[in-house]
Amino acid sequence: MKDHFFFNQRLGIFLPDLTVDWDQHSKDTQQDILFHWEQIRGSIPDRIVDLEDQINHKQAQLSDESDFIRSCQLNKEIAELASIINDLWLWYRANQTLSTKAHH
Repeated sequence: MKDHFFFNQRLGIFLPDLTVDWDQHSKDTQQDILFHWEQIRGSIPDRIVDLEDQINHKQAQLSDESDFIRSCQLNKEIAELASIINDLWLWYRANQTLSTKAHH
């Protein structure tokens, strides 16, 4: 399956390698890819919870921070974590399209 997935450092999960057209894969390979993706997809909510914990920690730091520069840095880090969460939700939902295509 390593040929069909790559690790995305920013998101902290493996993502499908979409360089090959889906229909060029055999049905067995498509099923293997979907099975592996379901396992990865199932871990996304846990990854999001971890990121939300990091946001909460940074927000707590921010509420006690009096240094303007540090406050700006914390806000930037919070925004980046929120962006990662948004992208993870997009990938989590992307499975619905892939599964539907594979079953037709």
